[in-house]
Amino acid sequence: MLPEIKLDALLSRHAALEAELSSQVPTETFIKLSRELSELSPVVEKIKAYRAITSEIADLDAMIGDQSMDSEMRDIAQSEKPALVEQRTALEQEIRLALIPKDAMDDRNVILEIRAGAGGDEASIFAGNLFRMYERYTALQGWKTEIMSATEGTMGGYKEIIAEITGHGAFARLKFESGVHRVQRVPDTEAQGRVHTSTATVAVLPEAEEFDAEINPKDLKIETMRAGGAGGQHVNKTESAIRMTHLPTGLVVFMQEDRSQHRNRAKAMAVLRSRIYDYEQQKLDAARSAERKGQVGTGDRSERIRTYNYPQGRVSDHRINLTLYNLPKIIEGESLGEVITALITEHQASLLAAEDGRQ
Repeated sequence: MLPEIKLDALLSRHAALEAELSSQVPTETFIKLSRELSELSPVVEKIKAYRAITSEIADLDAMIGDQSMDSEMRDIAQSEKPALVEQRTALEQEIRLALIPKDAMDDRNVILEIRAGAGGDEASIFAGNLFRMYERYTALQGWKTEIMSATEGTMGGYKEIIAEITGHGAFARLKFESGVHRVQRVPDTEAQGRVHTSTATVAVLPEAEEFDAEINPKDLKIETMRAGGAGGQHVNKTESAIRMTHLPTGLVVFMQEDRSQHRNRAKAMAVLRSRIYDYEQQKLDAARSAERKGQVGTGDRSERIRTYNYPQGRVSDHRINLTLYNLPKIIEGESLGEVITALITEHQASLLAAEDGRQ
């Protein structure tokens, strides 16, 4: 059963927001309250529908139990009840999911980092495959991907690539992609036709804002240098590249993608802030590891989460024992949503089970 007191509180808050928004409020307050109202409205509609159906079921039960009523009417009431009970059960589940405390970072943009692991050139090529998979998936969501920094592999792909993904709810959809991804396939350079195993590490960080991770300027070591790699004569003439080191954590960000030192500095700071926020969260999560045990993944970057097996056309996510035989569409980003949705569903189920255990 749903907690009626909590439902009443949500309905009261929704009514209060509507009343406040109909009065004269400052623009900043209006925007904040409108955002809260838009987030609350869908669950309030479900609560109203849930209560209306519950009332209908109660009326049917009264008819079914009324022996003075015509037997045909009681039979009709009996036949109508199962469909309403099914609707109520579905609404109850949707409301329970809506009542789960939300991750404060779910609506944030994402800093995506992909690094080639074991496997040499093939690992770099695989890192490139993964980046294109995410790039195409995000495009299908209507989001934008911008490369912030990239080091290309000698045979293609990337040794390392960092990108910003901009879109509402990007972190909510992508946060379970962090970990070690493994590929099993015959490399183009393999003359004997033997299957090789290579890996790449993916880190999905919520884009942190200044108040999420305060950085003391005294804790930063900032070095400027001439950028290397492609880019023509300009690259080697100006010190546009930035290396930023956060001394307390030892985290280092190197940025040379832009010709402007100022823009490289801003990009480096954005990546560093997100890494520091993630670093602090990792420490908190380690302290709460027992609580997280039943949830999808630990967020540990060393955890092997997924295998892409080309000879079998198979993708297996090891955290939820999910195997799909549509590798080409997944690696193209078209069917990646199936894997992501399965992970989110499993995560929500574990949160509901934890809530039930506390009640």
